[in-house]
Amino acid sequence: MFSATLQLHPAFTVGTVERRLFGGFVEHLGRHIYGGIYEPGHPTAGPDGFRRDVVGLVRELGIAHVRYPGGNFVSGHDWEDGVGPVDDRPRRLDLAWHSIEPNEVGLHEFSDWLDLVGADLMLGTNLGTRGTREALHLLEYANVPDGTARADARRKNGREEPFDVRMWCLGNELDGDWQIGAKTAEEYGRLATVTARAMRAIDADLELAACGSSWRGMPTFGVWERTVLEHAYDQVDYISCHAYYHEEDGDAASFLASGVDMDDFIESVVHTIEHVRAVKNSKRRIDLSFDEWNIWYQDANEIDTTSWPVAPRLLENQYSVTDAVALGGLLISLLKHADRVKAANLAQLVNVIAPIMTEPGGPAWRQTTFFPFAATSRLARGTALRGVLDAPALGTAKFGDVPAVDAVATLDGDRAAVFVLNRSLAETATFAIEGLDPTGPVRAHGIWDEDRHAKNTLAEPERVRLRENTAITRAGSAVTIELPPISWTCITFGGER
Repeated sequence: MFSATLQLHPAFTVGTVERRLFGGFVEHLGRHIYGGIYEPGHPTAGPDGFRRDVVGLVRELGIAHVRYPGGNFVSGHDWEDGVGPVDDRPRRLDLAWHSIEPNEVGLHEFSDWLDLVGADLMLGTNLGTRGTREALHLLEYANVPDGTARADARRKNGREEPFDVRMWCLGNELDGDWQIGAKTAEEYGRLATVTARAMRAIDADLELAACGSSWRGMPTFGVWERTVLEHAYDQVDYISCHAYYHEEDGDAASFLASGVDMDDFIESVVHTIEHVRAVKNSKRRIDLSFDEWNIWYQDANEIDTTSWPVAPRLLENQYSVTDAVALGGLLISLLKHADRVKAANLAQLVNVIAPIMTEPGGPAWRQTTFFPFAATSRLARGTALRGVLDAPALGTAKFGDVPAVDAVATLDGDRAAVFVLNRSLAETATFAIEGLDPTGPVRAHGIWDEDRHAKNTLAEPERVRLRENTAITRAGSAVTIELPPISWTCITFGGER
């Protein structure tokens, strides 16, 4: 057993916890849409074809907004294929995922689904095979009330009022050679700038996210962000970040320290933004949209390039307790940077590297990763606090010595929550929280298990759930809790809203 302490003070804040930190990502990929959120004929499906069991789980997950329709898919997508009478829509080859896209679900249908789950739309534009002209056409169709050809076409297609999309992604991962229409930083920076300027001519109050590097391991990382922002700084509001993590070769210690990498990633991008800001002598502030992040084992359901199926099983990872604990650690990193990370999207939501799984004609269930996300989305409110953490070092093969515990707190009036990760593989941590006045009830729930490989499956959909941790003691203003090894825990003060 070892000890760790988190010292807090309400005046020492990081920033406001934006609800957009708890976004999701839905891409036309595998069984995410067809057979996931949309399955006409399913016992729970409404007349619109959307599974209401999935709707209920997405609402429970607490998703604030959803990035759509991709992802790699968007770089070859013609948005016009997904509007108008469904029977008249074309079937297309999706080159990103070597599938057939039937276009049964498009902008109108997906917006209706968002109304069911209570989330806003974050819409992607195709700057891979298309460009400024097509982005303007989509914006006119989506946001102009009436009186133009595309706005009137939207009304004819059944949507009288505009979709009024506020946040837009200017393409996706365009520094990646796997991306249809991949570009150099100079090419993309110029295209993003002229597209953003033209879109603002229609609606000056849009929030626009430019593509950052596809991931920090890219040879373009850093130089790409700098070059793109040298072009687009005055026209965009965000630069995007993407990061995926997984356990490699049984190295759980390094995997549980993935938040250290995410912290460094975020801080590196912020430094690049501030460099460009200084060079430009600009008073504008660019923030981060961490619009793809998750645990991803990329060997799951590899693409079959010998055929063109509709909705094949792709990227259907099954997540363990260790994966859930690591994901909880990544949520801690996002909250620790709430001053600059103003939007984030768990990628993705259903079946595809997802917290929710479905079976055709059968049930939907929560994966292990569902629980830390849902709890954090529900409880992380108000302001993130800048705590002082004292914890022993833990050696890892990938990141060297890291703190054995990571933690962050949020404060919302008379209620607070502390989210804490015990990275140790074998030792219980005695964790003390100082500086919060626990005038109300103090409770703790978390993820841990005697079998760190335990999963929720079709056969055992409730094998893993949140567990209550009653090993809490109080002495004055201090609260101490025992944290099991390989665990993620949320401690609430003053009750839950």
